[in-house]
Amino acid sequence: MFEENYLFHVPEQKRIKVILDSDVRNEVDDQFAIMHALMTPKFDVRGVIAAHFGHDRIQNSMEASYEELKQVLRHAGLEGKVRIAKGSQRALQVKEKGYFGDIPAYDNEGVRLIIDEAMDLAPGEKLYIGVLGPMTDIASALMLEPAIASRIIIVWNGGNIYPNGGMEFNLVNDITAANIVLRSSAEIWQIPTKVYAKPRAGLAELQLKVRPCGEIGRFLFDEVVSFFEEMKEYPGWPRAESLDICDLTVIGLMMEEHNYCYHWQQAPHIGEDMYYRENHENRPIRVYDDIDGRYILEDFFSKLQINYGK
Repeated sequence: MFEENYLFHVPEQKRIKVILDSDVRNEVDDQFAIMHALMTPKFDVRGVIAAHFGHDRIQNSMEASYEELKQVLRHAGLEGKVRIAKGSQRALQVKEKGYFGDIPAYDNEGVRLIIDEAMDLAPGEKLYIGVLGPMTDIASALMLEPAIASRIIIVWNGGNIYPNGGMEFNLVNDITAANIVLRSSAEIWQIPTKVYAKPRAGLAELQLKVRPCGEIGRFLFDEVVSFFEEMKEYPGWPRAESLDICDLTVIGLMMEEHNYCYHWQQAPHIGEDMYYRENHENRPIRVYDDIDGRYILEDFFSKLQINYGK
């Protein structure tokens, strides 16, 4: 979609297939991440799934995410050019008590998008699943078609820092799904809270670098301003004039893996209190300790200006 705007070329053998699973209506960082992914020549974006984010603020949060996703694409001039799908409407429901109990998977167009794209890969090819919210859809896909586990890499913004864990928003919206994914054999790159918060920009910087970039730039900036106004009664968050554009980390790590910035950690079992517990049956996962947040931000700003600037 944007290749003709760049004076460089990414060889086909270095490109990757990507699906984003996004609770885009929850805050205002997913919108930036979706645009960053779509503007990145390395990515062959196979689709974007609208995810739920619980029901505390919005009753039908997945539907709200789907409508917001359509707004992003419309303002970007990409309506009808990107495959979008509705994901699961709520967290997985455990019918019986026990380690997991009886957990029926959800079967919807978002889950089927993951399965179909993973099963359609050429030998040796991988599908990257960028999870910007809860892991409901990818957990359901793994339950419905376990064969996809060897074909995918899950890059997830979620969970609190090791070794203890604790409260984290993407995790609290489906702890059961997180445990199903952690217990699977799929490759996982986990980005905990203190790491995914590193792409931080001031509102003045967003006004200078984002707002002038066409209709989508104005939309992204206005969304931030509106969100800050909506949340003004909350004393500590968001801050007065800075924004952690957290979900850009998922895009940044799929662009550039940040070698030497992660460690291998045995995947934990996560309790209802969101604290990590050892589970020696789980395999190791990649857990990020650091990222270059400024590199990721500047890459986003540059691509937005190249593609939508005056």
